Amino acid sequence: MNTAVTTPAGRMAALARAELLLLARNRSALVAGVLLPLVLPFTVRSATAQMNLEDAGLTVGLVILPAAIGISLLFAVYSTLVGVFVARREQLVLKRLRTGELRDTEILAGAALPAVATGLVQCLLLTGACTALLHVPAPRSPHLAVVGLLLGLLLGVLLAAVTAGFTRTTESSQVTSLPLLLVSMIGSGLTVPLELLPERLARCCELLPLTPVTTLVRGGWTGDLSGYDALRAVGIALAWIALAVFAVRRRFRWEPRR
Repeated sequence: MNTAVTTPAGRMAALARAELLLLARNRSALVAGVLLPLVLPFTVRSATAQMNLEDAGLTVGLVILPAAIGISLLFAVYSTLVGVFVARREQLVLKRLRTGELRDTEILAGAALPAVATGLVQCLLLTGACTALLHVPAPRSPHLAVVGLLLGLLLGVLLAAVTAGFTRTTESSQVTSLPLLLVSMIGSGLTVPLELLPERLARCCELLPLTPVTTLVRGGWTGDLSGYDALRAVGIALAWIALAVFAVRRRFRWEPRR
């Protein structure tokens, strides 16, 4: 009698394939998570051009590029996964998966892989588009941009799981994800660089979850981010990751609320 031997990677890949098929059939998720992040950053080009960027040592391209990556992380990864986690919980999919070989981390990671892959591809496409259309130069410290992107992808998954724990229904996931979307769009340097904000307000905004990602990505291109500021941004991001992991372990729900 042959006994099939599975590995964590194989189990997560199988779950990711199934999740990818479900994502492809969801038109609203495709529009919000795939098309919108590719278009939205370029709609603010005219408003960005009117900002006083020269005093901050920035250009329109160096503002829009990190903003485009941040928007992709928010919509393609975070917002999409909030709906995915809640929908699979309400459909009892998560409960059934936990009765098999899959571990909790494998379930969440496998379900998140399609959204993470989508966000990563979007970021690469947006980088190429900004380079070609907005004349963004090559990154001077590419390692900072890579670290920022990886931290952003991980944060998007964890914060989505945290938000899903407080979301009762699939319909309400669009509401519960809205606060982080709005706060990040306004205060994390996506629409207005922190360099243009009052100093006290900028210091507060530096502590937001997505701000370290924006800081590291922009610093990767400009090359003017000091070692202290880079370590501080990484430290803030890691603190949010640790807090999110704790919250997921305590608050994430695997079964529908009764």
